[in-house]
Amino acid sequence: MKVLIIEDDVKIAAAVRRGLEAEGFTLDLCTDGTDGLWKASEGTFDIIILDLLMPGMNGFEVCRELRRVGNWTPILVLTAKGGEYDHAEALDTGADDYLTKPFSFPVLLAHVRALLRRTPAGTVAPRTILDLTIDSSRRRCWRAGTEIALTSREFDVLEFLVRHAGAVTPKFEILAGVWDFDFDGDPNIVEVYIRRLRRKIDEPFDRPMIETVRGAGYRLADGV
Repeated sequence: MKVLIIEDDVKIAAAVRRGLEAEGFTLDLCTDGTDGLWKASEGTFDIIILDLLMPGMNGFEVCRELRRVGNWTPILVLTAKGGEYDHAEALDTGADDYLTKPFSFPVLLAHVRALLRRTPAGTVAPRTILDLTIDSSRRRCWRAGTEIALTSREFDVLEFLVRHAGAVTPKFEILAGVWDFDFDGDPNIVEVYIRRLRRKIDEPFDRPMIETVRGAGYRLADGV
């Protein structure tokens, strides 16, 4: 499970990160609302933990914008603002749950697990480009009616390309959108996964869809 934490309190963010990683979650962290919105829009996450009072954009604005563009990733709001009107506004702008600071980690973990249990299947409709279909909710993929088995990371890379179909995406953008926020490994890992995807979704079929744009990045053909 991959979690995005958008929290400007460094100590709280670090404590939450350590606790969730110990429970087997993968974490990305942003300390600014604007950066958090970009990360949430470009990456694929199972849940977002969102502070309300932050530089850049506040949590209400981040939540409202994500919902406006159709991003229905579950959002757990963490805030020191404990008034009932703030609670109501957070839920009205699209948050799924609300936890007031200070909180204990076991309570936070219980909220996270409860959100993951009740996230409805099919929240995100399957998307089809040419003869390629991906179902993000069930994490399944088909081409020309044939289901293609992908690893979790392969699916994440393909989903990123699908969201940017027709546009050229540089390697560093794929790294930022799919891998962990603090990834410091070999950036050529992107090329490794592109090759794997080509073997599965291009080579067995008549028309390749993943294009290399020399010196610029990769593009998923959309037929336009």
